[in-house]
Amino acid sequence: MGLDLRPAWIVAQREIRDQLRDWRIIFPVFGLTIFFPFLMNFTAQQILNFVKQYGATIVGERLIPFLLMIVGFFPISVSLVIALESFVGEKERMSIEPLLNTPLKDWQLYLGKMTAATVPPLVYSYLGMGVYIAGLVSQGIALPEPEMMGLILLLTLVQAVTMVAGAVVVSSQATSVRAANLLASFIIIPMALLIQGESIIMFWGDFHTLWWVLIGLVTLTVLMVRVGLSHFQREELLGREIDVLNLKWGWMIFWRSFTGGAKSAVEWYQIAVPAGVRSLKKPGIVITLITVVAVITGFMVVGQFTQNGIPIQLRGLENPHEQVQQLLQEWPLFSGGPVVNIWWQNVRALLAGMLLGIFSMGILGVLPIFATMAVLGGLLKILSISGVPVLMYATGLILPHGILEIPAAILASAAVLQAGAVLAAPIPGKTVGEVWIMAIGEWAKIMLGVVIPLLLVAAGVEAWITPRIAFLIFR
Repeated sequence: MGLDLRPAWIVAQREIRDQLRDWRIIFPVFGLTIFFPFLMNFTAQQILNFVKQYGATIVGERLIPFLLMIVGFFPISVSLVIALESFVGEKERMSIEPLLNTPLKDWQLYLGKMTAATVPPLVYSYLGMGVYIAGLVSQGIALPEPEMMGLILLLTLVQAVTMVAGAVVVSSQATSVRAANLLASFIIIPMALLIQGESIIMFWGDFHTLWWVLIGLVTLTVLMVRVGLSHFQREELLGREIDVLNLKWGWMIFWRSFTGGAKSAVEWYQIAVPAGVRSLKKPGIVITLITVVAVITGFMVVGQFTQNGIPIQLRGLENPHEQVQQLLQEWPLFSGGPVVNIWWQNVRALLAGMLLGIFSMGILGVLPIFATMAVLGGLLKILSISGVPVLMYATGLILPHGILEIPAAILASAAVLQAGAVLAAPIPGKTVGEVWIMAIGEWAKIMLGVVIPLLLVAAGVEAWITPRIAFLIFR
């Protein structure tokens, strides 16, 4: 039996009618939809006239799709306000009780609210983009390529749904509109940074990269919707009156997850830590596959550069054996400084992965290990191009400490990925905040129990043992 979407659409129609009656929503949206595109058309024309004077028309051409994206983004930013009001706003106005008493299922109510917050701003956004494109045509300005146009339309759609999905989660978990508005910064700031990243890609002219951004956003949106559906319960929505910052309660949740019920450090290492590592089996397999793909990607990208005639600087590799021998002779063996520096560099990268994972449901948490392994793959390709025996260099300079560093990075990245997955799994009686604290506790257990000690040993091997092995190989 299929899903019955009619009740969700009835809720959406009710919400949309209420929005269309509110002049405080209509007037700002009307301005963003009609006036703002004309402003962008004027800006585009002025910039094109300016850059033509200096023969830099490509700059103006790359600016056209960027302005189109901005025209589409501003109206959908209104969806954030509407979504934040969806649950907690009605709760404060005391108009949500009749809606919650209907025979609607939780997912129907949730989906109806999401649809109502997404559809009108998206229509305004596409209308504004249409006005902007019509202005370009009337002024004789060349339109972006069809692929670029389609990408911008799809990105606008997915960004709107992503923002709404995150805002509805906030609205269903917050206890006041003021709190929801403050928490909205965790949505608008990452989205603004994403827009800046997309603009850089547009100016660079690499349209294919935007497809990967689109795929990542779709994945994040699906997870956001899943989180909202998993943690939305109408009984708890009515029961929560005010959130109090209870540090003692938060620490107890974290400590219980971190210790795993162990009573001593020995029991923690014997039971809790191995259990935490075993729980990372599936995300560990995913991260391992991503690691392999990263190495292959880096190898292929450098190879693509050479095929396209892009020169690669190989300075310092004219006499690689002499270079390595000279470096090894100057390397300070058995000095503690390099160990600390290497260890802190690796730990810092994994901490950055955790921070990125917090804002992306764990998706961007794989970025540090992906970037590192892609650089490694590119380095191997460069060595291969220069005629250096890759296997010899990999064995002497990477393998000794890599057999410790790479598994440690895989474990840390898998813990971040699992933290995002845990949020999307329904846990009865647990709020989003409580699940997050538990996930951070599990991540900290893996980091302190396994990853940090492994990285410390790897740093010692890299600073003290790898140079000696390399010296034997390259003498």
